[in-house]
Amino acid sequence: MTRHDPANRLFRRGRAGATVLEMAVALMVLLYLSFGTVEFGYFFFVKNAAQAAAREGARVAITPGSTNTDVQNSVNASLTAAGLRSADFAFNVKVNGAIADASTAASGEPIEVTVSGTWQTVGMRPLGLIGATKTVLGGATMRREG
Repeated sequence: MTRHDPANRLFRRGRAGATVLEMAVALMVLLYLSFGTVEFGYFFFVKNAAQAAAREGARVAITPGSTNTDVQNSVNASLTAAGLRSADFAFNVKVNGAIADASTAASGEPIEVTVSGTWQTVGMRPLGLIGATKTVLGGATMRREG
């Protein structure tokens, strides 16, 4: 077969079509990997921010004289510093396992602060790999200072 043979041109044209198809398949796989990495990376960022906000709220809650308003202000400040909207998250304060105001805790009692939000509200879903109803939860438990 020579270089100018019509059969050779036909073979190259068919091969070019296969190359385009292979490129399309490979590109789809790479895009799914890229967007999946972004989605899961952002999930772990939001989870870490919720955990940090709960920890900061617990630090405030264990100080004598603190109230749930003080805890909420601390949680909101931490979420805002992470670039998240504090209105998208809910928080709870538990004293000895029951929902209560932080000011009711006696010295040495455990105070638990949880911060939560649903992924549909707080996350981004380019591929929808993480379910919209998934709860992003952060929590911290510390003992009341005396």
